[in-house]
Amino acid sequence: MKTPLITREGYNALKEELDHLWRVERPDVTQKVSWAASLGDRSENADYQYNKKRLREIDRRVRYLRKCLEDLKIVDYSPVQEGKVFFGAWVEIENEEGEKMRFRIVGYDEIFNTKDYISIDSPMARALVKKQVDDEAVVKTEAGEFTWYINRIEYQK
Repeated sequence: MKTPLITREGYNALKEELDHLWRVERPDVTQKVSWAASLGDRSENADYQYNKKRLREIDRRVRYLRKCLEDLKIVDYSPVQEGKVFFGAWVEIENEEGEKMRFRIVGYDEIFNTKDYISIDSPMARALVKKQVDDEAVVKTEAGEFTWYINRIEYQK
């Protein structure tokens, strides 16, 4: 079960994607399907088959985005969050071996195509929430328990 939260930037990015798919890409692909269909035999028409498949992918993504955007709750920065790890925080952590990691805690729909975002539903994020700088966070995963120390917490304002 994913938590239906999203940052303002994440929400705007999904809205832009939806808008682009609906207003730019879909009409273009629909036009190509019509053109390819007008050529006759569709069974051996690669243009028709490819674009028809692409149209289904676009429609599936559009349906997903519409439903998703309806259900998501935007979480904006609040000064109350300062000093503690909450949704939307950039967190720098370090383990006993001195390995450091820096990432932002965001909603599930924002973690794709980014290497420094993690989901609020991840074991790491769950272990860090409500902690402060210099606190210890024990992260429990299938691979075992890992201890991390919080070095920095920042928010995009």
